[in-house]
This record gives sequence, C-alpha cells and structure tokens, in this order.
Amino acid sequence: MSGWDDLEAPVAPDIREASQQREDMARLCLRVFGDEDGQKLLKWLVDMYVNVPIAVPGTDPSHAFYAEGCRNVVRDIMARINQARNL
Repeated sequence: MSGWDDLEAPVAPDIREASQQREDMARLCLRVFGDEDGQKLLKWLVDMYVNVPIAVPGTDPSHAFYAEGCRNVVRDIMARINQARNL
C-alpha cells in the first residue's frame, strides 16, 4: 500500500499487546533496580537528576527543560518499579 490507501485501512490496535508490553517493561525495571546494586544505581539517579534544582540562576533557560526531562525519565523508572510490585 502507498499514498492514501494506508490512511484508509485502519488497523485496530491490540490493547492486550500494549498492556502486556507495559507490564513486561515494569517487571524489567523491577529486576534491574530491585537488587542491592540496582537500588544503589537508582539512588544515584535520584540524587543526580531528581533532587536537584531545575532552574539555576545564570544558566541558559533551556537547561530547565533538559533537567525536567531527566527527572521525568527517573520518575518513569520509579513508577514502573512500583507498578511491577503491584502486579
């Protein structure tokens, strides 16, 4: 298919597949960060990227966007770990 035909042939997303992928990723995060070394690494990530100021006077404003992006990645990992613990 090419052109407009691709837009006219809707493919229903498999919700179960997407849900399974989310659960698999959550379990993976728990396995990686669940042991002693993983907890040390996660603590380091939190200390480096979450527990720091987002905007620092005198820095370029775009730094705040970068810092918030880093925070979001770490928080996503933490949320996935919590999700896996509740599965």
